[in-house]
Amino acid sequence: MVLKVVKRDGRIEEFAREKLVTSLLKAGVDLTTARELTGRIEGEFTGREEVKTEELRTRVLELLKENNVKAYENWIVYDRAVKKRLT
Repeated sequence: MVLKVVKRDGRIEEFAREKLVTSLLKAGVDLTTARELTGRIEGEFTGREEVKTEELRTRVLELLKENNVKAYENWIVYDRAVKKRLT
C-alpha cells in the first residue's frame, strides 16, 4: 500500500520520501539525519492509506525539536516567511 498525502487544498499525492528529505536538508540537517528522520516518519504512518500534510508537519517539527533545535527554528521561520503560516 502506498501512503497518500492529503494536501491543504484537498489534492492527494503519493508520499514523496525525497521531498521530505529535501525539506529537512533546507532546514539545516545533514543528509544522513534527513534520511533517518524521513524513515522514522514514514514508518510511523505505515499501514495508513492517507495522512494530512498537517500531521506530517507536526511530526517533523516534533522530531526536529528533539534532534536539531536550529533546524526546527529554520523550519518555523520558513513557514512564517514563505508559506505565511503562524505556527
